[in-house]
Amino acid sequence: MDGHFVGGDIIFQLVMFLFLLMIPVVIAALVILTVKRGKRLKNIEEKLDVLMNSHKEQ
Repeated sequence: MDGHFVGGDIIFQLVMFLFLLMIPVVIAALVILTVKRGKRLKNIEEKLDVLMNSHKEQ
């Protein structure tokens, strides 16, 4: 190499940079999905409890 970039080097560097950017994005997405799933499960449990309690009262 005589100190200049080749097209393949530039593409490789861009791909690696995008890969590094994707790591925190994927981690954040997993955290958000986990929190949403937990809230959804809690809502379903509350609705089920209401249905079960109303069924017992009848």
